[in-house]
Amino acid sequence: MARYTGPKTKIARKFGEAIYGTDKYFDKRSYAPGQHGASKKRKTESEYAIQLKEKQKAKYTYGMLERQFRNLFEKAARKKGVTGDNLFKFLEARLDNTIFRLGFAASRQQGRQLVTHKHVTVNGEVVNIPSFTLKPGDVVGLRERSKNLTVVQDAISKKGKRFNWLVVDEKAVTGTFVDYPERDQVPENINEQLIVELYSK
Repeated sequence: MARYTGPKTKIARKFGEAIYGTDKYFDKRSYAPGQHGASKKRKTESEYAIQLKEKQKAKYTYGMLERQFRNLFEKAARKKGVTGDNLFKFLEARLDNTIFRLGFAASRQQGRQLVTHKHVTVNGEVVNIPSFTLKPGDVVGLRERSKNLTVVQDAISKKGKRFNWLVVDEKAVTGTFVDYPERDQVPENINEQLIVELYSK
């Protein structure tokens, strides 16, 4: 399966919430996609369908493929602690997600593009792997020639939300991954317990 590159609003409507952030098109048509989306009566979903939907929502939110997500879940399950909490720690520690959280990209997809195009550094070294997992203390930044990119400056100018597990230096366009976040610090509306139940079957 290739990475989804189609209309984001269609996916957001599928889940009934703007999972990619503010979306004026979703606000206009927040009902399910398709010809009969606005009028179709929804059947009662099975337990499996609800769990699958939650997993799919997490995958689309973080821009991951099935095998990647499954491997990350298995890594979270092997680690000591609560599997659902560990899963979110690893998701938030991804490099593409961190670029987005630091406010250097307007979306995770844009963060991913910055990484793959070799604009991003970790501890001074260029890293072009979006799934690269950061460790506490890692310093993330942009290459000198990349700091003035229009997309970067536009994202920084929006002064997005700040997160407790990241320290940002806007002037230097760098940020420090201080520690893995606790689940209650991550704002995503995803029920990780349903994902754990799905993969535990």
